[in-house]
Amino acid sequence: MILSRCGGADLVASGADGGVGTDSSGTSDGGTTVTDGGTTADCVLDPTTTKGPYWVDERLNRSDVRSDTNGIASPNPRPGLPLTLEFAVSAYASGVCTPLQGTQVDIWHCDASGIYSDLQGSTAGQNFLRGYQVTDASGVARFTTIYPGWYSGRAVHIHVKVRLFDASNNTTTEATTQVFFDDTITDTVYKNISPYSARSTRDTRNSADNIYGNQTLLLLNLSGDTASGFTGKIPLGVRVGQVNPG
Repeated sequence: MILSRCGGADLVASGADGGVGTDSSGTSDGGTTVTDGGTTADCVLDPTTTKGPYWVDERLNRSDVRSDTNGIASPNPRPGLPLTLEFAVSAYASGVCTPLQGTQVDIWHCDASGIYSDLQGSTAGQNFLRGYQVTDASGVARFTTIYPGWYSGRAVHIHVKVRLFDASNNTTTEATTQVFFDDTITDTVYKNISPYSARSTRDTRNSADNIYGNQTLLLLNLSGDTASGFTGKIPLGVRVGQVNPG
């Protein structure tokens, strides 16, 4: 794990992802936190994180990702505590983050039972907890989903991929990362809220996750409660013109 300073900002590192019931190690790559041109926010620059084995390019444009649009999954939509996500995407150049409109932001994550959709076998042809949104004039993409579950060997996380395309739909910019959850909040959710509370105790916290690596810059800023749900926000910076599929 590398820690250094870049323009007065911390350098953070990420790596590859594991799967349902397993984990696979991968190369770690760095990401920089940079100041947002004098505004109050920073952006986490992390364009080279491996996407992991469960990336599927569904091309599914929707803000609410809780359901399987093919009607195969049961239950449908996936049960869980409501979670609103807000990704503030910026273009990073010369130490400055500028809000980036028109970027496609994909998310994908497991359900409360630790299961991903559209895997060969039990969830093939299903697309719950997957989808994309395009950033608005402020560079923000918003999603409605559920608080993720866990699977063995990994801390609680959500995958994020940011892309820009040209007029011929060729990818001109691509960045991939993962975002994480405060363990104390996760403990409360998993103890008190169904269906999470029906499962055994998770085996991996943030401090033991080989991708998170104790880098708090990758934590979502969470607000809310277990009664009505949570909102998670994070600013992300990308180098426009750089393609890192992960």
